[in-house]
Amino acid sequence: QVQLVESGGGLVQPGGSLRLSCAASRIIFRINSMGWYRQAPGKQRELVARITTYSTTNYIDSVKGRFTISRDSAKNTVYLQMNSLKPEDTAVYYCNIFPLRDDLWGQGTQVTVSS
Repeated sequence: QVQLVESGGGLVQPGGSLRLSCAASRIIFRINSMGWYRQAPGKQRELVARITTYSTTNYIDSVKGRFTISRDSAKNTVYLQMNSLKPEDTAVYYCNIFPLRDDLWGQGTQVTVSS
């Protein structure tokens, strides 16, 4: 079964850290670039970071230097380490392949940055 399951979100104060995890089915994980996306209230979903099967990474400007995407082939899992979080990082975070497939969206994980 093809699926993606996100976890690790929560409420954190500005400046804090969280690590998100995305457990993927093996068939998806092994052959695709993976991405972390987010959707803030009232905004469109956006790609935050992506990682190729060779672990080449790319980030949007607003998270460069603060977020790190990584993948663990032994666990078929993609991570997003988020440091120095800001209120504008508040969103539901999703993983998907890159380029995305609409049929792969999971429930996402809520990240709220607030004091």
